[in-house]
Amino acid sequence: MSFSMAGGGARGPEINVTPLIDVLLTLIIVFMVVVSMDKEQGETAQIPQPDQEQRQNIAQPRTVVIQVVWTRQDQPPTVKINQDEVRWEDLEMRLAEIYLKRAEKVIFVRGDAEVDFQYVADVIDVAHHAGVQRVGLLTNEQSLTQ
Repeated sequence: MSFSMAGGGARGPEINVTPLIDVLLTLIIVFMVVVSMDKEQGETAQIPQPDQEQRQNIAQPRTVVIQVVWTRQDQPPTVKINQDEVRWEDLEMRLAEIYLKRAEKVIFVRGDAEVDFQYVADVIDVAHHAGVQRVGLLTNEQSLTQ
C-alpha cells in the first residue's frame, strides 16, 4: 500500500557533496604544506651599533636613589643622588639632566629615621618637577642592587 501526497511525484536531483568535501580537505592540506615550506622573503639589514667606548662612557646606573641624610640639629639634611652629594639648590637641575634621556622615569627616596618627613616630601616634589613619574620610598633595611 503506497500513498502519494499532493502529487509529489519523483524527487528532484540532489548534489552529492562528499567528493567536494574530500577535494576541499585535500586543498587545505596542500596549502598548509606549501606555506610551511616557503622561506620568508625579505631584505637583510645591518643596524648601526653605537661605539663601545662611547657606550661605556655614557653608562648610567639603572636605578636612581636619593638619600636624605641627617646632619645636625637645626640644619637641613644633606641630599645624595647615588652616593654623590648634591646641594638642595642644584637638586632639580641634576634630576632633570638624569631623566632627560631616560624612558623609565622612576626614582627611589630613602630618608634617615631622624630626618623630618617634610624634607623627604620636598625631595619628592622636586623630583616630580624634574620629570620623574613614579617615586618609591625605601626604608633603611631595604637596598637596591644595581
